[in-house]
Amino acid sequence: MNTNAGGRSAVSADTALSLAELGRIALADTPLEQVLERVAVLARDTIPGADEVSVTLLVNERPRTAAFTGTLALELDERQYRNGFGPCMDAGRGGETLFIADMATETRWPDYTPGAAACGATSSLSVPLPVQEHIIGALNIYATTPDAFDERAGELGTLFAGYAGVAVANAHLYASTAELAEGMRAAMASRAVIEQAKGVLMAEHGCTAEQAFTQLTRMSQNANRKLREVAAAVVARTRRE
Repeated sequence: MNTNAGGRSAVSADTALSLAELGRIALADTPLEQVLERVAVLARDTIPGADEVSVTLLVNERPRTAAFTGTLALELDERQYRNGFGPCMDAGRGGETLFIADMATETRWPDYTPGAAACGATSSLSVPLPVQEHIIGALNIYATTPDAFDERAGELGTLFAGYAGVAVANAHLYASTAELAEGMRAAMASRAVIEQAKGVLMAEHGCTAEQAFTQLTRMSQNANRKLREVAAAVVARTRRE
């Protein structure tokens, strides 16, 4: 039987076992953090190339790591929070899956990737959680080898991110507080303006949605501003013109 570098079973077998275990979690009776911790562990053990996994949640643009499998994942998350941007936050805000093949050559987040590489991370995969009623976020998958993630890893990441999103929605089903409601309004407004800015750049440069989003992230890093602020500036410029 094939195994990956960590000695885990073939992906198809791992996936079946992980899905079976996810299905046994009683969402209504299990605290959110406990569910997300289990999702993170199963994602780490199932996604080929993954060494550590975390889950970022954003409420009112305030990020926090709700679950993590090891200190490396937590340190990498917090480095992005201190900057106010990074692949995990940009994935959650923009609704785009973001791959970093090699921290040493990545140019989209120059204030983040050198420090991440110094910590021992070499590549990463950031998958947005499906938009829920009160909150947005991302599943963050880190590797200590370059080019660790392929399209299959992205598909599996989307699967686990979807389950984490269900857990978040369930946890907040009866907790529609004013703060959470305001957080969702802010999150949706942020994502909406990013989509508008992507449309502007696609029209101006004849590029794809993915290329437009990459251009936005580079503009964000070059200006040292949050992604939503850069997107709002692009939209405002177009309206003035």
